[in-house]
Amino acid sequence: MNRFLFLFMLIAGIFSCSFLNAQNAKKQSDEIFFADPTIFHEKGKFYLTGTRGRAPLGFSVLESTNLTDWKTPTNSSSANKMLLAPGNKVFGDKGFWAPQILKEKKLYYLTYTANEQVAIANSSSLTGEYFQETPKPVDASEKNIDSYIFKDNDGKYYLYHVRFNRGNFIWVAEFDFKAGKIKPETLKQCFKNTQAWETTPNYKSDPIMEGPTVIKIKGVYYLFYSANHFRNIDYAVGYATATSPYGPWTKHAGNPIIHRSNVGENGAGHGDLFFDKKKNPYYVYHVHYSNSEVSPRRTRIVPLVFNFNKQTGIYDISVKPNEIIIPLMK
Repeated sequence: MNRFLFLFMLIAGIFSCSFLNAQNAKKQSDEIFFADPTIFHEKGKFYLTGTRGRAPLGFSVLESTNLTDWKTPTNSSSANKMLLAPGNKVFGDKGFWAPQILKEKKLYYLTYTANEQVAIANSSSLTGEYFQETPKPVDASEKNIDSYIFKDNDGKYYLYHVRFNRGNFIWVAEFDFKAGKIKPETLKQCFKNTQAWETTPNYKSDPIMEGPTVIKIKGVYYLFYSANHFRNIDYAVGYATATSPYGPWTKHAGNPIIHRSNVGENGAGHGDLFFDKKKNPYYVYHVHYSNSEVSPRRTRIVPLVFNFNKQTGIYDISVKPNEIIIPLMK
C-alpha cells in the first residue's frame, strides 16, 4: 500500500474515532437521569418526571412529542420550572421519590414520597406547580412509599403502595379522594416474594417488592412491580394478575419481563406503564449508570407487546429489546 495512502487512512481513522467518541460523550451528557420515572400522556405530548437525586429538592418535568427528544416545558406556571418543591404548602423536606401524575375532572394530581410517607398534591396546570392546602401525608400511621393511584370502572380509587415489614411489600387500600386518605379497614398486602428472580444473591438485602403500576384489561387487573434491591444488578420488572383490585394475585410464569438479560443494562426497573395516542404500550424505567456504578440512574423507555393467551385468558407481556429508547435533552 502507498505509504501516503496508508498515512491518510490512519489519520482519517483517528479523526473518525475521535468524532464518534465525541458524539458518544455528547449523547451521554444529554441523557436524562430520572430514577423511578413516570410518563403522563395528554393531547399528543408526553410528560416525564421522576426521582431527581440532586438539588433542588422536589420534582422537575420534561415534555416531548416523540419520546426521544425532551425539553423543559415553556408553559409551566412554576417560576422555578418545578412540578413540586418543598415549601409552606408542600409536605416533606427530604427524600422526594417516585412521583405519579393523574387527572381527576379539571385538576391534576401528583402523588409522591417524601420523608418516607406518601403524599398527594394538586394543580390546575399539568406542569405545576403542585400544592396541598394542608400539608400532610396520606397515612401517617406508619411509613409507606411508592404510590400508584388506580381508578376502577365503578369510580372507586385504590392506592397501591409499599409498606415495610422486614422488607418492602406492596399493599392496596381503597382511596378516598375527597379526604385524601385511605380507608384503613380495606388495607391488604398483595403478595410476597415467591419467584426465584425476585431475590437473587448479587446484593444482600431483605425481600423487596416495589414500584407498582396497575391497569385493567377485559376485567383482569395487571399489577406491574419491581423486585430485588435497586442496587442489585438483577433489579427487574414482573407482573401479576387478578380479577379483583385486592387479589388474589397470580404471578406470570414469564417473569421477569424487564431484566438485564433482555434489555442489556443492569438494575432495570421501577418505572411506569403508559400508552401513546395510538394505544401502543410502553414502559419507562431506570437502569444503573454503568456496570460498576449505580448512580446517577439513567432513564430508558421500551415498547411492550401484549399477546392474548386463549388458554389462560391472560395477556403474555414482553418487550421489544431492539427498540429501546434513550430519552435525550433536546
